[in-house]
Amino acid sequence: MNQKPITIATIGYGYGAFLHANGYKNAGGIPIRLKTVCGVDPVEAEKFRKEYGYERICSDYADVIADPEIDLIDLAVPPRLHIPFAIRALKAGKNIIVEKPVTGFFGDGSDNIGNTVSKKEMWEEMDKQLSELKKAIDESDANFFYAEDFVYATPVQKAAEILRAKNSKIMFMNGIESIIGSTSAAAGEWKNFGGGTMMRNGIHILSTMLYLKQVEAKARGEKIRVKSVMAEMGQISKVPLKEGEKQYAQARPNDVEDCANVILTFSDGSMCNVIGTDAVIGGSANQVTVTCNDLKFQMNLTQNDMLKTYCSDDKGLDDVYWGELNPPKTGWNNVFVSDEVIRGYTGEMKSFLECIESGQETETSFELAYDIIRVIYAAFRSSEEGRRIDMEEMQCA
Repeated sequence: MNQKPITIATIGYGYGAFLHANGYKNAGGIPIRLKTVCGVDPVEAEKFRKEYGYERICSDYADVIADPEIDLIDLAVPPRLHIPFAIRALKAGKNIIVEKPVTGFFGDGSDNIGNTVSKKEMWEEMDKQLSELKKAIDESDANFFYAEDFVYATPVQKAAEILRAKNSKIMFMNGIESIIGSTSAAAGEWKNFGGGTMMRNGIHILSTMLYLKQVEAKARGEKIRVKSVMAEMGQISKVPLKEGEKQYAQARPNDVEDCANVILTFSDGSMCNVIGTDAVIGGSANQVTVTCNDLKFQMNLTQNDMLKTYCSDDKGLDDVYWGELNPPKTGWNNVFVSDEVIRGYTGEMKSFLECIESGQETETSFELAYDIIRVIYAAFRSSEEGRRIDMEEMQCA
């Protein structure tokens, strides 16, 4: 008997959609049907359709919701659309993938809200929306999948396997994600992303750490939560520089942070330190170190050195993927190899498909998504108010 394929619609055709489509391409094992690309620009949607082999394009999300053949909707849209689009899908009985962050505070579209609206007020508004999403999830038979690729990154999954086997206790974690600037011109405005580098970059490192503490707690039969958060954030790209000295880093923050340093204390007394920055040259760099009572992990997600290249020029390399926000292709470089596998895009798509097929629970549920965004906004509040934030101050959905 032939297995019925899982029929997929992707909403959007930008960088997130590109990463997910490559993940589907390499997931294997479960038959899929890439049916619909939905987006406002038919030219871009058609280019994406041809590249990845989707059957059709449309411009109205309602068409996707109404299509009885669609089993899974993959949202690759701006964060402000995550919750309303997800709720519509869940109410229609469609499985839904929501990219990180699950949401943020975006205001009414006004400029400079990062400087004029208190982070406490932001969270109170967001928490109401998250409660609505949780209600829709609870009332639906469909699955909610939170797409945090680092959870499914090969080094992180191997570390989780070792943690379970050894039953180790995590004592301290530290990590950094640094880039030279965003791929999006809208990244400098709070109204577009609900924050700065912590929402776009540091979130990956934080998610890895919260996931590993979740793995530890389950393996040891313990309940571990984040107890408090301290943070310092700023705009290092606005350090005074002479003319011509600002040509390399590409961060252009207006009312968002381009550097974040966040310290978490857990209920078991363990701690972690997360750094995210938009204004560091050298290409995308993601490292996490985990220190346990009886072992230590050093995870180098990017850049790794599986392939080192030296190019005298970049002739013929225009369409060759070198790496995310890498320096020029000339000279020595660490070229990204099997990036969709190592950084988890393939693993997360495969896991989501398996959950639909088997009915098993996802490792990246609403609860993890909620904890992550709650900690991030506690960090924003800590930096703004200049004090440690006890997580009990952040009301729960």
